Amino acid sequence: MTATLALTVGLAVLIGVSLGLLGGGGSILAVPLLVYVADLPAKEAIATSLLVVGATSVVGVIPHARAHRVRWRTGLIFGLAGMTGAYAGGRLAGLIPGGVLLTGFAVMMLATAVAMIRGRRDADGRAAPHELPVPRVILDGVVVGLVTGLVGAGGGFLVVPALALLGGLPMSVAVGTSLVVIAMKSFAGLAGYLSTVQIDWGLAAAVTAAAIAGSLAGGRLTARIPADILRKAFGWFVVVMGVFVLGQQLPDDLRTRPLLWAGVGVVAAITVTVAVWHGRECANRPDRRPATDRRPD
Repeated sequence: MTATLALTVGLAVLIGVSLGLLGGGGSILAVPLLVYVADLPAKEAIATSLLVVGATSVVGVIPHARAHRVRWRTGLIFGLAGMTGAYAGGRLAGLIPGGVLLTGFAVMMLATAVAMIRGRRDADGRAAPHELPVPRVILDGVVVGLVTGLVGAGGGFLVVPALALLGGLPMSVAVGTSLVVIAMKSFAGLAGYLSTVQIDWGLAAAVTAAAIAGSLAGGRLTARIPADILRKAFGWFVVVMGVFVLGQQLPDDLRTRPLLWAGVGVVAAITVTVAVWHGRECANRPDRRPATDRRPD
């Protein structure tokens, strides 16, 4: 095993840990790992990440299913709709330059970071629905699937907010259900890519095995690490990774300028901070409080 392959496989454990702890984030780690460590072309890296994340999610959903934290009807319908969007996105990606896909991936990373740092509040005082309305599930599934197929990202960190914020499911149930959706969409996106991309199956198998091991470890660590601290720390890590991927898309003469890198990092940090602050201000406005907390006119 070469040093590069050993490093790639070792770091792949983090992909599984992310999925085991957070119910998402696998592709956000997998794509940069495969591009910048394993030195794969952008499209091959995205296709491989879909395989890795899909297989890891299949294993990760097992303990959630045993604990009854999966809404099977919602997950399967969302997954089927997502598969349609993901397959279309994977086919469409064959017509888009790799640099454009990576830029879109980086933007998705920064948007994900904002959602993670802001956090998600469980519905206060509302009974969690057993299953979500079918039309909403289908619409959300197609949109999220299209993004997943195009850039190999946005699985759990788009599915979980859709289920928790829009659907009102408890976070633990949203995470468990999202793994069903992620697995289905990832394999559909992979099928779209396989029409135009060749995968190094040996590398993919090694990375997948490491990610699965990480997911089992991450599942055991869930109860030991405060979820709020973990989510925010990972969110800022995603900001750093997003800035790095964006910087790699700059012309060669600009990439070697440290002041430019510093400026891009500062701008990204300020943007995320402002977005988080604005979201919290909006959430704390009096007119956003539950009706039971408002005083009568």
